[in-house]
Amino acid sequence: MDSEKLLIIGCGDLGRRLADALSDSHIATTGVRRHPPASAGALQYRALDAADEQAMTELVAEGFDHIVLTLTPAARSEAGYRQGYVQPCKTLVRALAAAKQCPRRVLFVSSTAVYGENAGEWVDEATAPHPVRYNGEQVLAAENVLRHAELPLSVLRLSGIYGPGRSRLIDNVREGRAAPKPSWTNRIHADDAAGFMAHLLLSTAVPQPLYLVSDSEPTPYSEVVTYIAQRVGVSLPGAVPADGMNKRIDNRRLCASGYQLRYRDYREGFAELLGAPDTVGG
Repeated sequence: MDSEKLLIIGCGDLGRRLADALSDSHIATTGVRRHPPASAGALQYRALDAADEQAMTELVAEGFDHIVLTLTPAARSEAGYRQGYVQPCKTLVRALAAAKQCPRRVLFVSSTAVYGENAGEWVDEATAPHPVRYNGEQVLAAENVLRHAELPLSVLRLSGIYGPGRSRLIDNVREGRAAPKPSWTNRIHADDAAGFMAHLLLSTAVPQPLYLVSDSEPTPYSEVVTYIAQRVGVSLPGAVPADGMNKRIDNRRLCASGYQLRYRDYREGFAELLGAPDTVGG
């Protein structure tokens, strides 16, 4: 099979995992970051600001079959999300037009924060987005920049990402800062997030324009933190009210794509992170 070229814009942890997942494939991967580490294995980095239109135009002029955007906010603020998500998308659209390039496939890593449901409702790809916080508003705005450019786009709205190096919930439980609350939670292991992207890039089928990327078991937050607390041998503080983040993500479209989740629920993922067999709770 002829070699193909992939460009990952904002190539951090997910980008590196994606490159690893594609290491035995026919796809050569280039990752863009302002201050990249040394290139390693199949991933070759370019030091570049994704908001620099001239530099991006010169880069995309090299011709890439696939472009994946795994962006992060410049700061945890409305302006930081606009700078980290909306601006790079606008720059990419202008750069592709200036270079007269159009990739065969564009994947944009978005977030389920674009949904405003907060009473435990099920959410799927047919649910209209109604963000209630600035992060969801800006991520949705970035989606729309790419969508309006009429690129061959698939948006991947990820639930809460966890995995090696992403242990905030475990740390919060250990430190007594994770109080039980009556709300549903959704998560996706970082390896499955990257694995699903690789699956779409390698598939000969035309991908859907939108996927919700989450594991197969939305779970009450109280159950998850109780499970972790039992594992690490600590007590939880008293319960607190729900905080407005309370929905259940339906991943049936992801599963119908043929992708097999490595971590189907929180127990499988957290058991591995905590380094012990999964025996708590049966």
